[in-house]
Amino acid sequence: LARLTAEGDLEKVRALFEAFFASVPHDWHRKNDLANYEGYWAALVYSHFAAAGLDVRVEEATARGRLDMAVLGPGCVHVYEFKVVDRGQEGRALAQIRERGYADKYRHLEAPIHLIGVEFGERNIVGFEFETA
Repeated sequence: LARLTAEGDLEKVRALFEAFFASVPHDWHRKNDLANYEGYWAALVYSHFAAAGLDVRVEEATARGRLDMAVLGPGCVHVYEFKVVDRGQEGRALAQIRERGYADKYRHLEAPIHLIGVEFGERNIVGFEFETA
């Protein structure tokens, strides 16, 4: 994960997380509705980045809201927004990053900034969009 983050290979980051979420046993979701909460998914993603030793910042306040997570890697910044969505509702996470200018607070670093909108549903990633700001 640390190598993929440093390289900016977001397609492989997506594949890594899809495989991880696919491996979570069905029984862990039975008789509870954890998968319906953004904080559940955000905590799982956060724990991976933190365990990889990366500089992870969560719930960062900005002038126009609070971004879910930023990862400051060597020579780059990744700005994440997470959403739990129903099928057909994808695209809101990346749009929120753009609309609220979440990347603006990192522009002074003069490093590539990757905006990543991750949307969850059906116990896995259902939307994963990214662009470089």
